[in-house]
Formats: sequence, structure tokens, C-alpha cells
Amino acid sequence: MQKRILLFFVLVTTLAGCQRKEEAPVRSGNYFIAETSERKLSNMYICFVRVGHEEKGCPGCAQIAGDLVHIPCHSHGSKCQLSSRMILQECGTTLIATTTDTFGLTSEDFFLMPNRSLDYTDENNNRVYLNFPEQLVYRDTATKQFTFTGLFITNVPEYSNN
Repeated sequence: MQKRILLFFVLVTTLAGCQRKEEAPVRSGNYFIAETSERKLSNMYICFVRVGHEEKGCPGCAQIAGDLVHIPCHSHGSKCQLSSRMILQECGTTLIATTTDTFGLTSEDFFLMPNRSLDYTDENNNRVYLNFPEQLVYRDTATKQFTFTGLFITNVPEYSNN
């Protein structure tokens, strides 16, 4: 049994390209987990978020070349499960998150992030929520990464995640 569990975690870390904490549950929804590595950087996380909605009935999510268009897997809704590696940093009284993978969220040069509360259970079994206010973020032209601002942590979810 232990060999099967070990094989499962080796397979997961090989496919994901990183090691996850063994106690991190495999699930869908809006959550984040600490990323562990030999460097043991405590501010690196993998964030999982459900976003997006059906094109039918969408009046347009973004204005491109003067036209409102639907962008798959952006904005409100929960049609798509996306993930991205991020570094969390304090910026005054709020947090900022910068992606470290280039196309984890989208291949577009922008991302329409809806209000989202991502849950997390720490090593002491405390549950907290990382709250992302709704925002339109653009890729940095040099690094090709996204930076989210105004994030904050609470003991209950701030947003309903719809």
C-alpha cells in the first residue's frame, strides 16, 4: 500500500513539475497549496481557480478593436479550472501575486480575473482564504507574467465565487 501511495506522489510530482505537500487534497474549485522544493521558498504557491462561462448569452467579456467579444475561460462563472504558480508578497497592508509560469492562466496578453476566494489549509489545519478582487491584468512585456494586486487573507471567504 505504501508503495502505491509513493508511486502516486512520484507520478503527480513528475507530471506537475513540482512537489506538492502530501497532505494537499486533490480537488476542484478555488484553492491554493504551498509549493515545496529543495529551495523551500515559503511564498511560492500553486493557485487553482474556476472561471469562465458559456458564450451563449454573454454580451461580451472584453472590448477588442472596439467590439465586445466573449473570451473563453475568463471572467465570472466556473466553466474552466485553471492553475498557475504564483509568488505571494506583502505590499503594505495587502498582498500581490505574480505568476511564475507563462501560460498557466491564458495565452492571451490579458486576464479577466473575477472576484475569487481561494481556500487553504495550513500545516496546523487552520483554514484561511486568499481573496482576489476582480481585476483585469496585463502581461508584463519583459517577463510575460501577470501581477495581481489588492489581495488579502481572511478566515472566511470574502467572495461567493460565482
